[in-house]
Amino acid sequence: MKLNLKNPLLFFDIESTGLNVASDRIVEISALKILPNGDQELKTRRLNPTIPISPEAQSVHGISNEDVANCPTFKEVAKSLANWMSGCDFSGYNAIRFDIPLLAEEFLRAGVDFDFRKRKIVDVQNIFHKMEQRTLSAAYKFYCNKDLENAHSAEADTIATFEILESQLDRYKETLQNDVRFLADFSTKSKALDYAGRIVLDQDDNPVINFGKHKGKKVSDVLKKDPGYYSWIMNGEFTLDTKQVLTNLKIQLENSQ
Repeated sequence: MKLNLKNPLLFFDIESTGLNVASDRIVEISALKILPNGDQELKTRRLNPTIPISPEAQSVHGISNEDVANCPTFKEVAKSLANWMSGCDFSGYNAIRFDIPLLAEEFLRAGVDFDFRKRKIVDVQNIFHKMEQRTLSAAYKFYCNKDLENAHSAEADTIATFEILESQLDRYKETLQNDVRFLADFSTKSKALDYAGRIVLDQDDNPVINFGKHKGKKVSDVLKKDPGYYSWIMNGEFTLDTKQVLTNLKIQLENSQ
């Protein structure tokens, strides 16, 4: 089923130095932009992460430190990438938990203002897990009846994700709506305020802490009763995004008093 789009929908996949969103970096990004008229633009670029690629990550995606030694850094391409992504909604496989948070961190480090929260995000993995419970290669075989060659190549994974979403719309016509807003809501598992899911909204839409000793407590209560908690987060190994979200909530609380 052809996607029904109001805005361009950007499918993308990232290969990285590791799996720690707060400290790891992007080594390859591939993005497939689907325009409302059906036209497509595919871009793939390798980046110098400025830190070593872990052996574990290299064993997955096959990209070595030597392969990216002479590539541009993310900071060098950040503005042009943000301009190209402007106005798009986004889709990926496990994008909400990994790709979006890591890309958001890279933009923050580069000093480029790009807020994914203002865009709709369709996570094809979450749709797949709600409907079938499989991996990307199995999803590609299940929905498209194709073997995923070059798995963990950013470009192959990106194109496969696009084809899977179209097939999901065909298969689940009675459940899924061909509408990006619906798909974004359907594929989002929780009301997280930060990409790492450290701060979420409860059933009454109050921001609450989602980890550690204060899990389940309102952010406003924690900041009032445990003043050192904010400094602990700011000085800890948390993502820049989490720190920014908590800071904004702290400022809102102070302004409301």
